[in-house]
Amino acid sequence: MSSSENPQNQVISFTIDGQPVQARPGWTILETARHYRIHIPTLCFHPALKPWGSCRLCVVEARYGKRGKVMPSCLNPPIEELEVFTDSERVLNVRRWVLEMLLAGCPASREIKKLAAAYGVTSTRFAVTDPEEECLRCGRCVAVCNEVVGVQALTFGSRGVKKVLETPYRVPNNACIGCGCCVSVCPTGALQKRLDTVRGDLSRRTGHGYAH
Repeated sequence: MSSSENPQNQVISFTIDGQPVQARPGWTILETARHYRIHIPTLCFHPALKPWGSCRLCVVEARYGKRGKVMPSCLNPPIEELEVFTDSERVLNVRRWVLEMLLAGCPASREIKKLAAAYGVTSTRFAVTDPEEECLRCGRCVAVCNEVVGVQALTFGSRGVKKVLETPYRVPNNACIGCGCCVSVCPTGALQKRLDTVRGDLSRRTGHGYAH
């Protein structure tokens, strides 16, 4: 089999907002859009981490023939002749709903307020439970601690609207090496204020996997 016939060398041709694009095998719609410098807003996505589509801000409308649906672009690969729209009315409506929920969930975040305002969202119809909250529970900090650092010092407690960022067993975690990776990937800066509650006393750690 020649290299031109190798499936790994084949590309997938489709369109994004009417622009012809080609995706390499394994690329998602979002990765293809970024390759062509087509803007799709994201919050939970980070190129160094596995995508998991928690924020849903990166939704696009995908049409194939007469069928069409809204889907997160970070999780879905394209197919031949797919039509993708990044700013259709269906997409914008979903993003506004997402941003309203984020304004309620993390109302103290300047980043979220700025992003919401760009879509004309300046208030929320959802209940605000903590006016000082900045964390949007996107999962970046948990993922980087698990996938990149490999110490699993962070986790999520509870589920749904009650989901909160915490350490295992809700105590300062001696597995934390104080590297600051969680802070560096946090899109709202919420981790900067919480780092001490996660890592505990660095001076008491010795041994494999801990700070010296």
